[in-house]
Amino acid sequence: MNDTDTSRELRTAAELLSAFRPRSEREAADLARIVPLAAAGDPYARERPLHLTASALIVHPAGREVLLRWHERQQDWLQVGGHGDPGEEFPAQVALREAREESSLPDLAFWPTARLLHVVVLPVPASDREPAHEHADLRFVLATRTPAEVRPERPSARVRWLPIEEAREAARGEALRESLARVAELLENKGEGE
Repeated sequence: MNDTDTSRELRTAAELLSAFRPRSEREAADLARIVPLAAAGDPYARERPLHLTASALIVHPAGREVLLRWHERQQDWLQVGGHGDPGEEFPAQVALREAREESSLPDLAFWPTARLLHVVVLPVPASDREPAHEHADLRFVLATRTPAEVRPERPSARVRWLPIEEAREAARGEALRESLARVAELLENKGEGE
């Protein structure tokens, strides 16, 4: 899929969320909190105590692997992703931009489409730069055919490929474990050649 194909699939947060069906009570509760935020002006504004972020689980379908990135602040291996930049409107575009920045993979494409994988509200502890707040994270799946080309954006932001089952066992957070379980389902349903 190229950028032109991707642009045809882009939806605003409100559009994505209106079509999304939660798979648990917790996800339904998180979705209920995020829907009004998505309808507000600039839901990515970091000044809001709850603001949108977008992330992606990058997979190599043929190898049944997922890419995890070391996050210094969280002291954990997580998926790639982050905050929207001023003027960005589409969560999938934010996730793709962040994934390219954090992995340097040139061939990333939504897999199997630019639909939401998982919706979750996560607490973010206070730091010396910002107070405690929450991320309303909209998660997607991206695929690459060139996993060996991965490069971290900086030395402290290590990245590593893990077989999907090993990644699920290594994940510390409940939300990431759930996202990885959904990726495993996609891999089972799509097969290695897709």
